[in-house]
Amino acid sequence: MSDSMILVNTLEELWQALSLLERPLGLVPTMGYLHEGHLSLVRRARQECVSVAVSIFVNPTQFGPNEDLSRYPRDLERDLHLLEAAGADLVWIPSNEVMYPPGFQTWVTVETLTLPLEGAMRPGHFRGVTTVVSKLFNAVRPEKAYFGQKDAQQAAVIRQMTRDLSYPIEIVVCPTVREADGLAMSSRNTYLSPEERQAATVLFRALSAAETAYRAGERNAETLRHIMRTTIESEPLARLQYVSCADYDTLQELETVSGKALLSMAVFIGATRLIDNCVLG
Repeated sequence: MSDSMILVNTLEELWQALSLLERPLGLVPTMGYLHEGHLSLVRRARQECVSVAVSIFVNPTQFGPNEDLSRYPRDLERDLHLLEAAGADLVWIPSNEVMYPPGFQTWVTVETLTLPLEGAMRPGHFRGVTTVVSKLFNAVRPEKAYFGQKDAQQAAVIRQMTRDLSYPIEIVVCPTVREADGLAMSSRNTYLSPEERQAATVLFRALSAAETAYRAGERNAETLRHIMRTTIESEPLARLQYVSCADYDTLQELETVSGKALLSMAVFIGATRLIDNCVLG
């Protein structure tokens, strides 16, 4: 690990800096405004790799027309302090022009896996994610890349893309980091008023209620979805967008839980859209 963290913006600076780092290299892709969830990925990479690179890029192509790109929180100075403390060797902060040069016209699309859940609610979102992540992989060429379980479908889509495009990269998915009251850490939590912040714990309560039923022997997927739905509907500030009990790998909705399954949901608390999930089996 180097004594001082290297900051780079252009591809040329990045490649020059990468030539100085020892392998294996772990990459943690982020959109900045870091919280403990991101930092847990950096620390995991620090444990498993000789060198750690972090990218900070608020990717415009994964935001829909009515989404919060301009409002997305940013605090680069704070991010850099946190990354240095967590042990990052290199931070790449590309501009939009570096990532999407004039005349850009090439996209990476994972087909079936992006259709349900987040893909159904946010058309085009995953095309933006897979394109930017494949660009990060090509530019940094890490041995390992680290993602959070909170974005479960994103992790599944990136695993699929990595297999399909023969990237020699191990995808490491790390556990969701939660606040003391169970709320999954997210940069979007900063949008919540104190009252909404309190209400937001309903996502974790809904997942926990379904998980408790599963542990007690419930295997009917619709019953588990019903438990989540009714828990969410008991919170006046919550507006449910979807609940899901799906196959862990294919993300297809289940009738009966037999193998590994993913419980997930998207809920509006006031104007803020939150997602959360947990894995069964």
